[in-house]
Amino acid sequence: MRYNLNGKMTTRNEALHMVQQLNQFIQRWMPILTPLSLVIGVLLEGIGGHLLFLVPILFACMTFISSLSLKFHDIKVFKEYPKTILFVIAFLHILMPLWAYFLAEIIFDDRLLTIGFILSVAVPTGVTSVIWVTLSKGNLPLCLAIILIDTLLAPLLMPMTIHLVVGETIKFATTSLIVDLIWMIVLPSVLGMVMNEWMKGKVDEQYGKQLSLVSKLCLFSIIMINSSAIAPYVKNINAELAGVIGLVLFLAVSGYLFSYILSRLFWKSSADQATFIFNGGMRNIAVGVVIATTYFPSKVAMPVVFGMLFQQVLASLFFKITRM
Repeated sequence: MRYNLNGKMTTRNEALHMVQQLNQFIQRWMPILTPLSLVIGVLLEGIGGHLLFLVPILFACMTFISSLSLKFHDIKVFKEYPKTILFVIAFLHILMPLWAYFLAEIIFDDRLLTIGFILSVAVPTGVTSVIWVTLSKGNLPLCLAIILIDTLLAPLLMPMTIHLVVGETIKFATTSLIVDLIWMIVLPSVLGMVMNEWMKGKVDEQYGKQLSLVSKLCLFSIIMINSSAIAPYVKNINAELAGVIGLVLFLAVSGYLFSYILSRLFWKSSADQATFIFNGGMRNIAVGVVIATTYFPSKVAMPVVFGMLFQQVLASLFFKITRM
């Protein structure tokens, strides 16, 4: 029995080590694997179209896993940094959408693309900002509070932003959108926090690497499936497509750049500066892709999907800048 037990333990340890190595490999090559997922999705257009029903489930799973590191206590940080948190939310959901609207209206004479660009920056801040804030020795409690509050407000802020921009040009089911956002973001987030509190952080501590791998695989699956929606536009390479990708990159860079400049102007603490930079620059673009493909014509999804291409690369670049 002793041999069998040791054999089982060895096998389990080897499996965990393999999972950890695979997770680290994917993390390192995210800037390559993300666009590769998009290309695969375009090539498998016929298959992806039949799997769209899985996207909300995959996203809810990803949100749940991401929330296992959050606690209800994180909301209390709002009392310490109310102005900072409100400023970040205003930056994410007012300043950047207005900037995206201004640029899209000037460069493109296409209402659908304008909506797509606004949607790409109006989504909540990215959960992966935690990684970069931690690496930058930023204010992690503040970062977690921003993510949690912004995520919980998403069912109100996103439809409001879209409605103000879209107006009567394109009608969409606002109530259904709110319900979907609650189902995909709020409920999984609350469930993840409840489990984290109940298990006293043991789930994330013991299974964090495995769950992180599952979350990344969910993200790649969402990108591949939703890429099928924009396949007709991507396959026809033209000046408009190049312009869309160029503006997506410019918006992503300007988001980080504005965050960097504002952080230097309004905060003295380097920890708070790093937190604002990555919370202001990162986006939970996956939810934008789901909303774009579910409630709007497929062309709206183009700027949103391409937004996934540059996030990790730019985060790495601005991480180096903050370390100077």
